[in-house]
Amino acid sequence: MPKAKTSLTAVERRAEELDTIAAVLPIERRDELAELLTDHDVETLRHLVNQGMGDNTLRALTSDLAYLEAWGLAATGRSLPWPAPEALLLKFVAHHLWDPQRRENDPDHGMPADVDQNLRSQGFLKSVRPHAPATVRRRLANWSTLTKWRGFDGAFASPSVKSAIRLAVRAVPRTRGRKSAKAVTGDVLAKLLATCATDSLRDLRDRAMLMVAFASGGRRRSEIAGLRREQLTVEPPIPVEGGSPLPSLAIHLGRTKTTSGDEDDVVYLTGRPVDALNAWMAAAKIDSGSVFRGIGRWGTVSRRAIDPQSVNAIIKQRVELAGLERGEFSAHGLRSGYLTEAANRGIPLPEAMEQSRHRSVQQASSYYNSATRREGQASRLLG
Repeated sequence: MPKAKTSLTAVERRAEELDTIAAVLPIERRDELAELLTDHDVETLRHLVNQGMGDNTLRALTSDLAYLEAWGLAATGRSLPWPAPEALLLKFVAHHLWDPQRRENDPDHGMPADVDQNLRSQGFLKSVRPHAPATVRRRLANWSTLTKWRGFDGAFASPSVKSAIRLAVRAVPRTRGRKSAKAVTGDVLAKLLATCATDSLRDLRDRAMLMVAFASGGRRRSEIAGLRREQLTVEPPIPVEGGSPLPSLAIHLGRTKTTSGDEDDVVYLTGRPVDALNAWMAAAKIDSGSVFRGIGRWGTVSRRAIDPQSVNAIIKQRVELAGLERGEFSAHGLRSGYLTEAANRGIPLPEAMEQSRHRSVQQASSYYNSATRREGQASRLLG
């Protein structure tokens, strides 16, 4: 009996420690993480926070660490050993990169049924197909990173592991898909905004979120979820010939996926997005802290920010309300949609990149929909 109490105390202690880095963790799963992760895992995460690792990178590391620990427990009955032996790495590859056709005739091929069911019951596994090779490589890379941060060398670069991945990928070719099947262009955005027509808190929040995310250059969902009132600066109104000046707002992005916190990347909002954002903040009485927050069942505005997954869920909900196909759009569609809309309106790519804050022309141009290229002059040189 005393042993059980000690275990519970350890879980509670880890939960409290996770609270100290809640700003960069999927805190809605804090209690689950506290039970799943070890004391050394939590200490490693706190160390990475203190080292100034980027929020997105740390969030990905935490997510992958939680998955790896859950898989390790399900597959071996024990927490992950550090460093992991080569045999365990090969087992991970075999469990996640498998041939669906071979699986039909050989039920022991791929991930064992009990491991599969264990991970599904915890919400870690959803797809019925093998993992994407990129996902396996990313998790192995993060596993390697965490191993090095603990002061160990791993077998991640061993010829056996590399060969296993290469052979598995070759055996099960996959077509790389877009993060969002379709871009949220101006016409699609208008349909989503039409579902936010009332002055309810939820409609005000979602309208502001959609307009701010799109108009600020297609911000990432993590940037929208993490946006704080302190990042907003009121700018002088923009004069309009023959009309009223347009309100203007600057968003100081701080540290993002491609910048450090020392760089003061700024993007601007003008006109309707500013009005929508001000309406939401006034209605929710937000004068400091997180801008986009959860709303309770009875209309109570939370003090905590929504998480990035919620941003995606809200967008998909609006997609459904607009009568569109839920699976065809996601939060990332706002980012590709911004650049696609800029192309449709003849805005030069460098100018659009100033707002989207893409660093690579090649990367930014890849978000332009194939339809835009298909209809453009570049494909009609002999037409």
